[in-house]
Amino acid sequence: MVTQRLEAVLPGRILVFATGRSDWMILDELEKKLRPPERGMPPYPPKYVVLPSGDKLVIRQATNDDIPTLLETVEPLARVRKDFYDIVASRVYAELLGQYIHRVVDPYCLVGTIDGVVASLVNGRMIDAKRGMSYHTLTIHRGLRCGAHMFAAKMEYHMEILGQDEVFIVAESYIGFKRWMIEYQLESRPSFQHELGGAPSYVLTRALYDTYKPRLVAGTRPVPEKLLRTADRLILPDEYPQIPGFKR
Repeated sequence: MVTQRLEAVLPGRILVFATGRSDWMILDELEKKLRPPERGMPPYPPKYVVLPSGDKLVIRQATNDDIPTLLETVEPLARVRKDFYDIVASRVYAELLGQYIHRVVDPYCLVGTIDGVVASLVNGRMIDAKRGMSYHTLTIHRGLRCGAHMFAAKMEYHMEILGQDEVFIVAESYIGFKRWMIEYQLESRPSFQHELGGAPSYVLTRALYDTYKPRLVAGTRPVPEKLLRTADRLILPDEYPQIPGFKR
């Protein structure tokens, strides 16, 4: 028997099978069947936002190579019951894992860093050329509107980079409802079934985006090269305001 490592099939996961080459080829073909088609999406152009503290939040598109660090960032929050962090973090973890092993159609993740440390992230996917699906906004570094800036960046990505007309959104926390549904005056669309479950759906239309963009969408491009380099390699947070006494 010859053992084959399928790292190329499942990146980041080493699956060792005692098998011959023909079995390896069958597994490779099966993996191709499990993966959704990739339509190709333009990348989000990086930008930075100056926060009230004077820190610079660099927002860029996360790559598949970033996802293991993001999973490790998110995992501790799945045990925090306050402000519904548990359900949001658990779902984000599953969504990122689905993106990582290619089980989601046209997903994306944007990550915001301060001096390279992960401060917040958002994710979603493209439904089709004109409609987008917002998944979650998860913030570690609270109190500086990092999450609000990241959500705005997500809407900017759908509307301006992907050229879509509608983004479907649900909230799973009271903070989320206040930040998105109320602040953007989102349009109720209960007839649309959001992928996150039974919560009533809302939609950001292009008209709403154009109305609120001047007040809510901030940031500067291009990002100076030195500042952009700080976001190249994601750094795990050493502290979580949501978890007093946290030690990694």
